[in-house]
Amino acid sequence: MTEPVKRVRKRHFQSARENGVPIVGLTSYDALSAAIFDEAGIDFLLVGDSAGQVVLGYDSTVPVTVEELIPLTRAVANAARRAFVIADMPFGSYELGPDQALQTAFRFMKETGAQAVKLEGGVRSAEQIRRIVSAGIPVMAHIGFTPQSEHQIGGHVVQGRGENADAVLADAKAVEDAGAFAVVLEMMPSDVAKRVTESVSIPTISVGAGPHTNGQLMVWTDFAGLQGGRYARFVKKYADLRTLLGDAVRTFRADVESGAYPAPEHEYE
Repeated sequence: MTEPVKRVRKRHFQSARENGVPIVGLTSYDALSAAIFDEAGIDFLLVGDSAGQVVLGYDSTVPVTVEELIPLTRAVANAARRAFVIADMPFGSYELGPDQALQTAFRFMKETGAQAVKLEGGVRSAEQIRRIVSAGIPVMAHIGFTPQSEHQIGGHVVQGRGENADAVLADAKAVEDAGAFAVVLEMMPSDVAKRVTESVSIPTISVGAGPHTNGQLMVWTDFAGLQGGRYARFVKKYADLRTLLGDAVRTFRADVESGAYPAPEHEYE
């Protein structure tokens, strides 16, 4: 961001946008990864409901509960010394209306040490965002492809193409008006994301929405090559930890089977 800070705060997001400094975020689900990312200077850590797939083995984010995310968020918040920690509000924890949304946000803020919450939806979630913000809790919004709605959307489908671009713009304006301090734009054409960024005054964060935003966010197990199978088009693998870790495990197994480990230097006198 614009200058070294002891702790990233909500105000630094707006300052970064105004000064043209990119905002960098990663997901995190545990204290170890959070500490590494924090030391590397990542601006914000999102304890995403993607933990459903990454940590808990679900096939989507839909089954994830508040009770499952709270200890993960607490672990990340305990480890982060500089990064702004954001708790993802899972499916079913805010859709019933502003009262439910506020109660969920209260739990995350009181029980985890997070500095903000995130929830999906534009126009449909505006009142929930307004209620949470009015209680003094920062909210990051999330529009475009919203994973919690994948069954309604019809799978992992790019949003905002053609006539649907106007709906994305309306969602962005709705969350801005409701008081969100930033908005995630996921899986949309880069020209639409650029229009959104130019149409709102709050920072925009891209997840597969191209370069014309104020920041970028990636799921850390994707960017580090830890996931198996296919990767989304927008993912750039900065490492191949899956191969590295697999090779290390196979070497360990071979050493144990051959008797090479433990060696004398690993024994206590």
